[in-house]
Amino acid sequence: MKQHKFKIVLILLFGTMSVMAQKPEVFTTEAGAIQGYDPVAFFKEQKPVIGKKKLSYSWNESSWYFSTPENLEAFKADPTHYAPQFGGWCAYGTAAGHKSPTQPETWTIVDDKLYFNYNAEVKKLWNKNQKEMIEKANKNWPTVKKE
Repeated sequence: MKQHKFKIVLILLFGTMSVMAQKPEVFTTEAGAIQGYDPVAFFKEQKPVIGKKKLSYSWNESSWYFSTPENLEAFKADPTHYAPQFGGWCAYGTAAGHKSPTQPETWTIVDDKLYFNYNAEVKKLWNKNQKEMIEKANKNWPTVKKE
C-alpha cells in the first residue's frame, strides 16, 4: 500500500512539473520564432510579412525566418535591434508578470522597438498606457523570461 501511494505521489509530482514546465525565452511555434513572421519587415514594411523557410537564421535558441535576403542580413547584423521585446511574448502580459502568446497583427513599434500583444483587445488596453506598461514589462522581464 505504501508503494502504491508513493507511485501516486510521483505521478502527481511529475505531472505537475510538466504543466509548469518553462516556456522558451522566445515565443516560438511550429512555424518558428514569432510564428514564422519576418521581424525586420515590421520595421521596413510596417506590416506582418511571413518569412521563407529558405531564409532562416538561428538566434537565441529559435529559428527566425525572413521574407528577403536583405532582411536576413539586417537581422544577422543586429538581432537585438530587430527581435521583438520580451521574446515576442505579450508586452501587456509581461507587464502583468507572465508570458502569453501573441498574434502578429498586434504589433507596435515604440521608440524603435517591436512589441506584440495577445490579441486586439489586449493591444487596446496596452495602448492606453504604453509608457507605464513598457516600464513594468522591462522591470518584470528578467524574472518572467525564466518562467
